[in-house]
Amino acid sequence: MPTLNKFLENKTILVCGGCGFMGSNFIRFILDNFKKTKIINLDLLTYAGNKDNLKEINLKNYSFIRGDINNTKLVAGLMKKADLAVNFAAETHVDKSIHGGAPDFVRTNILGVQSLLEALRQSPKILKFIQISTDEVWGDLSLNSKIKFTEKSAFKPNSPYAASKAAGDLLVRSYFRTYGLPMIVSHSVNNFGPRQFPEKLIPFFALRAMQNKPLPLYGDGKNVRDWLYVDDHSSAILTLFQKAKTGEVYAISRSEEYSNLEIADRILKILDKSNNLITFVKDRPGHDRRYSVDSSKLRLLGWQPKFSFEKQLKKTISWYKENLQWFNNVLKKSSEINKHIKI
Repeated sequence: MPTLNKFLENKTILVCGGCGFMGSNFIRFILDNFKKTKIINLDLLTYAGNKDNLKEINLKNYSFIRGDINNTKLVAGLMKKADLAVNFAAETHVDKSIHGGAPDFVRTNILGVQSLLEALRQSPKILKFIQISTDEVWGDLSLNSKIKFTEKSAFKPNSPYAASKAAGDLLVRSYFRTYGLPMIVSHSVNNFGPRQFPEKLIPFFALRAMQNKPLPLYGDGKNVRDWLYVDDHSSAILTLFQKAKTGEVYAISRSEEYSNLEIADRILKILDKSNNLITFVKDRPGHDRRYSVDSSKLRLLGWQPKFSFEKQLKKTISWYKENLQWFNNVLKKSSEINKHIKI
């Protein structure tokens, strides 16, 4: 990564939401690979924000500020100290947006983004700002569809979560067109890896399987998702920082699709558990059937995913198995888990 090393040398990156799963991995990725790059981590530490995700990192080039992206004055002050910025801060759990109500999603994913954009207007030093979004803004496809979503696909969100992300993305577009801000939006498929909050499918099923508890699959379990290892996502973001054109949108995918039932089967096999643990439950409202994403535009910039799904799933499950204390600490901290995912 010689050219990337040179690009990031002596630069400071503001990471919003850096104590969550994807944000903390991005910070680890930077600090492990780029010794002359500094990180400012702004995180409110809501239920899914976990400072333990950044245990044992090198603190030499790292600083943490507990704060809210809705605090425009705070964010603008931090942006004045940074060269690049990326927003991982978001409410992301679809079930929570359906059963727990949408106000938190509107506040963070829409109003929070608008606050960041206003802060960016006051921060001419920022070279690029990346808004982390999702493939869910495009809606879903039928299981036998030959179509893949691209950056030009129309927004057709089917959950309050996806709608809130789409609204934030449209704000980004408007601030680029109106004010010429150095904005980029990325739309990633499902990420997985160590330290993912256990409301999400892979850690949720892994924890339940380790406890010999049923794995509740919505509907027929045939809903399909594209899966990407989280380090590949981090490298994609760095590619966007270095090479992407501002005002553009980029999809991030490995193009490796599995049904939820296949994921459950693989987790049980890795943990040497019986398939009898799989239990089919009533489908959730508006459940997207299939996502499939074309990331050709990003790959033209030179990015390629490096990690095998099969190998990294085994390593991820092994990490969860070896770090049950991390799970226990998360469970003690968060009433949200018991409220929304019924562990």
